[in-house]
Amino acid sequence: MAATFILTAELDPASFAWLDGLRRNYFPPERNLLPAHLTLFHRLSSEQTGRLREVRLPRGPIRVLLDAPLPPGPGVAIRIRSPDLEQVRSAARLAMGGEFSRQDSQGWRPHVTIQNKVAADVAKRLRQQLATDFEPRAGAATALLVWEYLNGPWKPVDRLPF
Repeated sequence: MAATFILTAELDPASFAWLDGLRRNYFPPERNLLPAHLTLFHRLSSEQTGRLREVRLPRGPIRVLLDAPLPPGPGVAIRIRSPDLEQVRSAARLAMGGEFSRQDSQGWRPHVTIQNKVAADVAKRLRQQLATDFEPRAGAATALLVWEYLNGPWKPVDRLPF
């Protein structure tokens, strides 16, 4: 069976620490196998990830805005806004080519999940709690990270810095 890879954006240390702290506090511990992450593509082949070195990446960190809580379904996520990161994702998609999963072919809604697979009322309470005094935070994306999916946990494979 061929390996499956995931592509995420690395966030600056302060943004990552804040989001990962939220995830550790609110994600069900028995299901929290990963640190906070901003996924660009969920299912890639080794051929596709091998083409990422062809992508012209920014020459330094790019601005992101940790914008607001939003519901990804039965949970809570923090929406991320960054036209520059959207351009990087588009360039990566073009360079990788090939077939993309249904999830990766749909519109991209950048976010970091901090709570998932909980009862709807639990997620609603957390969204309301966070929205009450939420203030957008400036941050930065600093690299692309390639991970191998291991049926739950992920193994780091490559880092492509900006």
